[in-house]
Amino acid sequence: MMVVDDDDDGDDGGDDGVMMVVMMMVMMMVMMMMVMMVMMMMVVVMVVVMMMVMMMVMMVVVMMMVMMVMMMVMMMVVVVVVVMMVMVMVVVMMVMVMMMMVMVVVVMMMMMMVVVMMMVVVVVMMVMMVMMMVVMMVMVMMMMMMMVMMMM
Repeated sequence: MMVVDDDDDGDDGGDDGVMMVVMMMVMMMVMMMMVMMVMMMMVVVMVVVMMMVMMMVMMVVVMMMVMMVMMMVMMMVVVVVVVMMVMVMVVVMMVMVMMMMVMVVVVMMMMMMVVVMMMVVVVVMMVMMVMMMVVMMVMVMMMMMMMVMMMM
């Protein structure tokens, strides 16, 4: 801080105090400017960091919103698919029931046909039996007549 006074004018540095004060003032100003610059830099860095953090938070919020929307859309799609599958299942069940009904009707008709055939066969058998009985009766009558004729 001391300034050497070597201009050979008789005094031995009597104005050193003033020079020291001026140097101190200049140094203080420089230091203050340095500190202010550092503070400004810190403020700028803080603002940039805050901006970065805000951007990150906004990105996270936007991602959350997008995820929520995607989840909603996925849920809607799943619900629609489930409803469609249930509808298809119901339609298939209806078709199966209709087919079963048709099969039952066809089987009933087949059974009826078999029963009618059986009835017809039984009636034909009965008629045949009756005819055979009549023929037998006639034969027996004829035999009796023949016997009577022979006896006579």
